[in-house]
Amino acid sequence: MGPSVQTNTEMVPAQVLVDLVRTYNPNCNVERIEAAYEYGKLMHTGQTRHSGEPYFTHPIAVAMILAEQRLDDDTIITALLHDTVEDTKSTYQAVEKRFGTEVAQLVDGVTKLTNLELSSKDNKQAENFRKLLLAMSKDVRVILVKLSDRLHNMRTIRHMVGPKQERKARETMEIYAPLAGRMGMQWMREELEDLSFRVLNPEARNSIMRRFLTLRKETGDVTPQITQDIRDLLKKAGVEATVLGREKKPYSIWRKMEEKKEGFSRLSDIFGFRIITQSEDDIYAALGLVHRRWRAVPGRFKDYVSQPKSNGYRSIHTTVSGRDGKRVEIQIRTQQMHEVAESGVAAHWSYRNGERAANPFAVDPFKWLEELTEHVANNDMNEEFLEHVKLDMFADQVFCFSPKGDVIKLPRGATPIDFAYAIHTRIGSACVGAKVDGRRVPLWTRLRNGQSVEITTAEGQRPQSTWMDIAVTGRAKSAIRKALREEHRDGFVRLGRELARVALERVGKKATDKALGTAAAHMGIGSAEELLAKIGSAEMTGTELVGVLYPELVRVDELTQEEPAERIIGLEPGQFAQTSACCQPLPGERIVGIATRGSGVLVHRIDCERLVEYEDSLERWIDLRWLDGKRMADQEATIEVTMANDAGVLGRICTLIGEHNSNISNLEFTDRKQDFYRMTIDIEVRDVEHLINVLTAVEADSDVAQVLRKNRNRQTE
Repeated sequence: MGPSVQTNTEMVPAQVLVDLVRTYNPNCNVERIEAAYEYGKLMHTGQTRHSGEPYFTHPIAVAMILAEQRLDDDTIITALLHDTVEDTKSTYQAVEKRFGTEVAQLVDGVTKLTNLELSSKDNKQAENFRKLLLAMSKDVRVILVKLSDRLHNMRTIRHMVGPKQERKARETMEIYAPLAGRMGMQWMREELEDLSFRVLNPEARNSIMRRFLTLRKETGDVTPQITQDIRDLLKKAGVEATVLGREKKPYSIWRKMEEKKEGFSRLSDIFGFRIITQSEDDIYAALGLVHRRWRAVPGRFKDYVSQPKSNGYRSIHTTVSGRDGKRVEIQIRTQQMHEVAESGVAAHWSYRNGERAANPFAVDPFKWLEELTEHVANNDMNEEFLEHVKLDMFADQVFCFSPKGDVIKLPRGATPIDFAYAIHTRIGSACVGAKVDGRRVPLWTRLRNGQSVEITTAEGQRPQSTWMDIAVTGRAKSAIRKALREEHRDGFVRLGRELARVALERVGKKATDKALGTAAAHMGIGSAEELLAKIGSAEMTGTELVGVLYPELVRVDELTQEEPAERIIGLEPGQFAQTSACCQPLPGERIVGIATRGSGVLVHRIDCERLVEYEDSLERWIDLRWLDGKRMADQEATIEVTMANDAGVLGRICTLIGEHNSNISNLEFTDRKQDFYRMTIDIEVRDVEHLINVLTAVEADSDVAQVLRKNRNRQTE
């Protein structure tokens, strides 16, 4: 069921760690492990954790978790030293000299992973995911140490301050827990998820725990009863096997309740049982006995023995109506399969009796990694890269068959569109229909394990924008987006040229081919046309273009702007004001301030719907008004434009906005139809009168159906 090391506030002696390693590796190098222990202890002398305990208790705990997984000496030593290079006066060279190049490289890899912000904004997150994959490709043990490091940190997370707890828990839930699952370490995934769940939604977790207590009061502890029923059944038939039973983790139950929209009492995943047999033949013998004794639940059978997961996982899954009609899930596998199911990719390094455990089901971690990253290695688009990694790396898999009998692996929830692109991009792009098990189905149909899928294609067919909502795999989404981008590229280039002209004319410059080519070269973009396409598709703004070509003009413009506090009357000395993003108040509108912690005041329009949240805190309200006088056009407002899908319309709208001395800072399409487009445009204006002038000019265009001022909580015509 996974390692059972408990968090210990006292420093575990080196001998306890060594004795644990000796249980599976009597030939371990005791002197190296003890030397690493003493070196780490020395380097961390004087450092404490948030709990106040000596910091070195953490590296020891990480080493103990890895020792429970029966890992090699170098991994154990890396765990003891994994924070020395980052947090102490130790260096890479010092670690290399004392413990060898392999350990130094592992420590360096863990240090680099610790510094990655995997929950940051998409562009940075994409680059950091690349670095994570790079570290994994060098040695998967780096990830094993990092996962164990995160597990111990989550076990002791109660000592962190609230905001940091939530950030760590969310990152664990979104990245590290799925990664552990994808590596086959299901026990670790479940514990990481449940520890995160405790932080992110304690009320829901407590609700699940209360239901467990109620269930036990009503029926008693049924786990040992059902376990004994299965043991008796197997013993009577002469099948030698170990039977283990348990209640599922609260988060696992909560997720199933959310997915299936079912109540606690109707779930079949509350109790889980494992039958660990002596041979593969006994797996199917045990399965037959279980199905003859209890009624199998239709649609709840999976054979991962004949179709193993890419991380080596093999097992039979079935759900039956057991004692008193309660649904229980049963997994059946051999002992060797069980070891891989518990350790996943880590099984490759597992030791037994001083030697690497020769497990025929353990996957080569380097082949596993190659398969994991085969579709993302050459992808340069950050957004598409993230889709590949998050979907292809973290999703559970289903196996479907082509008409020729080829097995196509897809993530859970995949559709015929994903299946078509998995065969070939050409097949996906020309797809017009699909048959599943011989029956025609809509393209949005979710595929299930074992289904046969046949794709119908037509010459001249092109990917549709609606496919983006149907596809779930990174490969399909990337190909669809690329096709749509190429289809709209000419329009984006024309729009980008107009946006560039308006932005540069605002600072008295012209959008010449020479200027655009220079900006493209400075930004590492292939050509001026590609630069214009990025501006037209809102991947970058005209302001960014001006900043690249004429940074001094941008700086001068920024220096001449008044601070918000100087524009507003009613603030106390030392207070500073910030306009609220929800209603984007403009000079000329009635405003009110809401005092925040410290000296900050958040400025809202008097009719902002968010103010209802502060009705019980009237002491925080501050009466404010705008200072009269001339202003620069630097107040942001968002408008929504619905316009005809005709050539030249976008360019005219951008020109109108520019002619009214307003700068476009961002543009995004929110809806594309055959005849009309809808888009939101962030513009910079002086005051509410300036905004009304811009709205009036845009609305007067014959191809504009509607223009609104758009806020995050309301729209105003």
